[in-house]
Amino acid sequence: MSNSQILPILNAEEIRVLGALMEKSKTTPDYYPMTLNALTAACNQKTSRKPVVAYDEETVVMTLDSLKKKGLISTATGGGSRTVKYKHNFAIVFPVVPQEVALICLLFLRGPQTPGELNTNSGRLYEFESIEDVQQTLEKLATEEPAYVVQLPKRAGQKEARYAHLFADVVLDEDDDLPEEPARKSVGELEARLAKVEDELAELKAAFDKLMKELMG
Repeated sequence: MSNSQILPILNAEEIRVLGALMEKSKTTPDYYPMTLNALTAACNQKTSRKPVVAYDEETVVMTLDSLKKKGLISTATGGGSRTVKYKHNFAIVFPVVPQEVALICLLFLRGPQTPGELNTNSGRLYEFESIEDVQQTLEKLATEEPAYVVQLPKRAGQKEARYAHLFADVVLDEDDDLPEEPARKSVGELEARLAKVEDELAELKAAFDKLMKELMG
C-alpha cells in the first residue's frame, strides 16, 4: 500500500459487519466464512458490543454489498454447500499484522478503549504479552501513514488515554458531554445527510428486490 492511500470512511453498519467478520474468523474458525444468518446474529450480539444493535438480514445484505464494492469483504462458496458465505479482506487490503487486526477489530465492535481494556478484551483474538505490548501496537497504528487509530484527549481523573479507530467520519466518544451550540448548528446538516442516506437505501432496496425477483424466476 502506498503512503498516499486514504482510509475508507465506513458507516456504523459497515463497521459492525466488518468487525463481526474479523472477530469470528478468529474466535469461531470452524464456522468461518459466515452465512448471512450467522453474521446477522454476530452483529446483534448483546455481549462484547457497543452499542448493541438489532439489524435485520436485509440491512446486513445491503451492508455486505457496500463492503464488497469497497473490496473489504468477499463471498465464498463450495465444500458441498450452495449457501453463500462471507469473509473479510481487511488484512489483504491493508498491510496489517494479526495483533493490529485484533485491536482494530475491538475498536470496531466496542468503541473507544484504553490499552488496559483492549488487553483484557483481546484474549480470544490475539494473546498480547503485556499492556506495554498493546501500547506499542497502538502507537504504531497511530503513527503510520495513514494512521489507523487516534489517541483521544484524556479526561479529568482518567489515568489511561483511550484510543479510537479512524474508519468513521466522526470519532464517536459517547461518554463525553458535547457542547450544545455546535450540536444545534449541525442538526440541519445531519438531517440532510440522513435524507440522502434514506434515498440511497430506498434505491438499494429496490435493486435488491428486483434482483431477488430475477433470481426466483
